Amino acid sequence: MKEEIIKIKESALEEISNTQDLKTLNDVRVKYLGKKGELTSVLRGMGALSAEERPVIGSLVNEVRAKIENALNEKEEKFKQAELQEKLEKETIDITLPGAKIKRGSKHPVNRVIEEIEDLFVSMGYDVVAGPELETDEFCFERLNLPKGHPARDMQDSFYITNEYLLRTQTSAVQARTMLANEEKSPIRMICAGKTYRREDDATHSHQFGQVEGLVIDKKERNVSLADLKGTLEIFVKKLIGKNCELRFRPSYFPFTEPSYEVDVSCFKCGGKGCSLCKQTGWIEVLGAGIVHPNVLKMNGYDPEKYGGFAFGTGLDRLAMFKYAIPDMRYLYANDIRFLNQFDRKDEE
Repeated sequence: MKEEIIKIKESALEEISNTQDLKTLNDVRVKYLGKKGELTSVLRGMGALSAEERPVIGSLVNEVRAKIENALNEKEEKFKQAELQEKLEKETIDITLPGAKIKRGSKHPVNRVIEEIEDLFVSMGYDVVAGPELETDEFCFERLNLPKGHPARDMQDSFYITNEYLLRTQTSAVQARTMLANEEKSPIRMICAGKTYRREDDATHSHQFGQVEGLVIDKKERNVSLADLKGTLEIFVKKLIGKNCELRFRPSYFPFTEPSYEVDVSCFKCGGKGCSLCKQTGWIEVLGAGIVHPNVLKMNGYDPEKYGGFAFGTGLDRLAMFKYAIPDMRYLYANDIRFLNQFDRKDEE
């Protein structure tokens, strides 16, 4: 039996040495050390040995088993190291190559315009104020000198939720709230940008549009005048649309200002010469403005004999179209990624 055990050892070590892969090596392990393996079969026959032979053969079997297991483990480790090395070579990363460009989003053109306007007016000492989009009739109309039954309400057909609540038709409602909340009657310089809503029958108009409005209120002794309004709007327009733009004021009517003006800018496309964009006039209407009406001051807690100021408002969508030469307002709301991705490049230009 001793010779048989030594023969099993030599045979196993030779087979282990000649194996070329892990699967074959595992087969060798089972062949010699498994439950039905050759070395296990020898151990089963030890019952026929004498008491003197059993410890000798048992010790030899354990020694042979240890040598076979060590040889198997060493060979297995070599195979694993070779496999890892091959994998590392195949998956080598050249760290000198540039990284893959990550596709990122782009700010919406209307949001870009809002941020630019807010930055400009904050630099001029204005506060940025927000207000509710679901507004009361009181703040949307009545405190702006538009009592119930006033014919000027017809210009702002609205989405009423109840008899008193509606989606705001203009951000002017925030001006009224700001004046009323200013109990100390300190000077006000504020702008408000946001969404407004009007029911429209004209297919070229949208029921929802962005608007930004500004308000300045101060004591009359400080003499806030039309000249201040004109200077403010010149800075605003030249910053947003172009430094070569000229302003033109035309008398108009708004219930909350008196006197009131429509403000035109010289056409940025043709330079005022006349083209299809400005309908051959050389001018494009962009703003409404005026001196705050005494009734508006009085209804919002200000003595019109002591205080005065100016207000202005314009459409954000229209400014975005002028700034970026967008031909159709519907592009602003289509959420087409091909359209929206352009504006990082346009701002860099």
